[in-house]
Amino acid sequence: MIEAYFLHLEQIIQEFPNIRFVSLTKKTYNATQGYIGGSIIFENNHRLDFVEVKNTDVKQKLKYRYHYMNEDLVMIFRYDNAPHHIEIATFPHHKHEVDDIRASNEPTLYDVLLEIAQKQRRLE
Repeated sequence: MIEAYFLHLEQIIQEFPNIRFVSLTKKTYNATQGYIGGSIIFENNHRLDFVEVKNTDVKQKLKYRYHYMNEDLVMIFRYDNAPHHIEIATFPHHKHEVDDIRASNEPTLYDVLLEIAQKQRRLE
């Protein structure tokens, strides 16, 4: 089950044509639990580093972080569920932007890659 989840994420990454390089690390804890993390480098040298800790028996991820940076490794945005912003309505889920922290539902890797693709199209 967790292997199928990992495969699903790999297939999502392959759907996006503006990706130049992908490095993934996967750890299987048992049949339903595991860790996947990696770096995705885009054609414009922007980078997404991400981590997901997942139990496929539960809808939400146990832990996640999607950290999107420019070519100088300066953060553009980051989604995570670290429990450190209790004032946010969607606690522990939130989005860091350059000068703000916003409420956010838990995104999927697809959601994040789509947001990045839309931002990159606006820059062209």
